[in-house]
Amino acid sequence: MNSIMAAAMAGFEQIHESNMLVRLRDQLTKHGVNAELRDNNSVLMVHPPEPSLPVWVFVGYGGVYYSWQNAEKRHPTSDPEGAASVLAEYIAR
Repeated sequence: MNSIMAAAMAGFEQIHESNMLVRLRDQLTKHGVNAELRDNNSVLMVHPPEPSLPVWVFVGYGGVYYSWQNAEKRHPTSDPEGAASVLAEYIAR
């Protein structure tokens, strides 16, 4: 694969991961959780209900998982509704 094709494929992967984060953000909104896309839509910043540090959520493991807390916590990207529920519970602590 030449460098132009490799760059194009990386761009498509980034768009796919961004779409996954958008779906998660939309589901978090349904739970009343404030979240916003950051850094060129490559990360989701989730705000806890009380003043404290935000939780940063990434798409990792080749697009298979949403991950947070240094990848110690993760949930399949195929289930954004479930991931939103888990994250809402996580930040409520």
